[in-house]
Amino acid sequence: MADLVSLKGDPGVYGQMLGGVAGPARVADELAADIFAWARHGVGIWIARDLDGIALGLTGVQDRPDGRGMALRFAFRPEVRGRGLAREAAAAALRFAHDRAGLRRVIAVAKEDNLSSRTVLGAIGMRPCDGFVRDGATLIVFESVRDQLAV
Repeated sequence: MADLVSLKGDPGVYGQMLGGVAGPARVADELAADIFAWARHGVGIWIARDLDGIALGLTGVQDRPDGRGMALRFAFRPEVRGRGLAREAAAAALRFAHDRAGLRRVIAVAKEDNLSSRTVLGAIGMRPCDGFVRDGATLIVFESVRDQLAV
């Protein structure tokens, strides 16, 4: 729980995520929902750690609250960005969602101006398929369909 509060409470890590930065009470609610999601869908969120056990970020697949589908998510501490960790972790979560959880289609949503996230999504084989505007920002929906998986 402490690692989740640290990651989700850090604007540098979680500021661009759906729902934004979260305090301890919301993190606890989200953890309970995620445990339920693991049981229901066979997929959820993981914390990515270094070899010393330090939490570097998180990744996984969750059902989006806007009904768009099961969505890949990832967020890492600013100081570890640029090392390929997000790409590696997101690719592993996507493979797990398709191969182990049996999800045929997984989406991801990135702000149009978030080139880092868009680059990661393209690098793991996800392709733009739709878009929408939320709170004045243009968001791009990416998808990975099992028979198109290129990871």
